Amino acid sequence: MPRRLLATALVLLGVGLTGCTDEGADRQPGDPVTAEEAEVLAGLLARETEEGGADVVVTAPFGEEGLLTLTGEVDLAGSAGRARAVTSYGDGRPDDVRTLFFTREQVWFGDVPGLGEALSAAGLPDVPFVRRPLATGPDAVPLGDVLVQVVLNLGAEDADDAGAFLGAVTWEGQRSIDSRLATVYASDAGWSVAVDDTSELLLQYETELPGQGTDVTVTLADHGARTIALPGEDQSLDATAHPEVAAALGI
Repeated sequence: MPRRLLATALVLLGVGLTGCTDEGADRQPGDPVTAEEAEVLAGLLARETEEGGADVVVTAPFGEEGLLTLTGEVDLAGSAGRARAVTSYGDGRPDDVRTLFFTREQVWFGDVPGLGEALSAAGLPDVPFVRRPLATGPDAVPLGDVLVQVVLNLGAEDADDAGAFLGAVTWEGQRSIDSRLATVYASDAGWSVAVDDTSELLLQYETELPGQGTDVTVTLADHGARTIALPGEDQSLDATAHPEVAAALGI
């Protein structure tokens, strides 16, 4: 099975759309992908890395009415990103807004309420960020860490084996995403992707959080090279070196 599209730790949802292409008016959603389409899918994540990155919006419901939204950009060639993370609770509480930077190894949190006071109380220098290792499991992983990993896994160095998509992936029609016509493909393993018909770049990716029955949707736009300037060590508190401060801040 392809390393990233099919061997992800999450199970992706199909979208079950309808539609047809000019190439086959009799084609129905659920029909197997062609050999040509399998080649497109096999090279999908490698093309994302070749493009460099993209603007990204990620949404993930949680609880009964909660929603976590990440809005920012990702450098898939360099495996780094930044985002504005907004947690909406849906129960009358105000939204929680943070600034995130992330790599495959670490995540930085900015705009953390009480950070200045906690640093002062601990006799530590005032810095705008707290950093800690990215949680990857097997223990419980924070939702934000899961979403960061989903985004970074949308790039790969090499193309996958096209044969792995034959018989395992179906054509599910077409839809418009940000005014771009895309073809949707779904796997019998559960994932779905929407691929730009012109550029053959990834426009949308859907996944289900294991055991929670909620969808994660990643939408990519304005593909191209990105440069993410990560916070320097002198701009962030190392949470592993100061666990009492990190615990007090809920990080």
